Amino acid sequence: MKIKRVAAVILSVSLVHGAGIAFAQSAMVDGEVKKIDETAGKITLKHGQIKNLDMDAMTMVLRVKDPTMLKKLKVGDKVRFEAERATEGVTITKMQKAK
Repeated sequence: MKIKRVAAVILSVSLVHGAGIAFAQSAMVDGEVKKIDETAGKITLKHGQIKNLDMDAMTMVLRVKDPTMLKKLKVGDKVRFEAERATEGVTITKMQKAK
């Protein structure tokens, strides 16, 4: 009986953990760089829907949490990013060039 309970707990944890991974992956948003302002730590992106912020697809200026994210980007680059609401406004917390 104990083995069945342990197996059920392991299965439950695995399912919850797997759902967390799926959610984290779905938080990534596709975008295209339209403008970069390294001095201000901002980037203009044409992006898809940002589900975790309940935002439709649009082109907008976003702050970046770490301005070094902008150093390897140029206008026209395709990116994937995660964003969250911060006191300064919508802020990109993670960004990478899309493949």
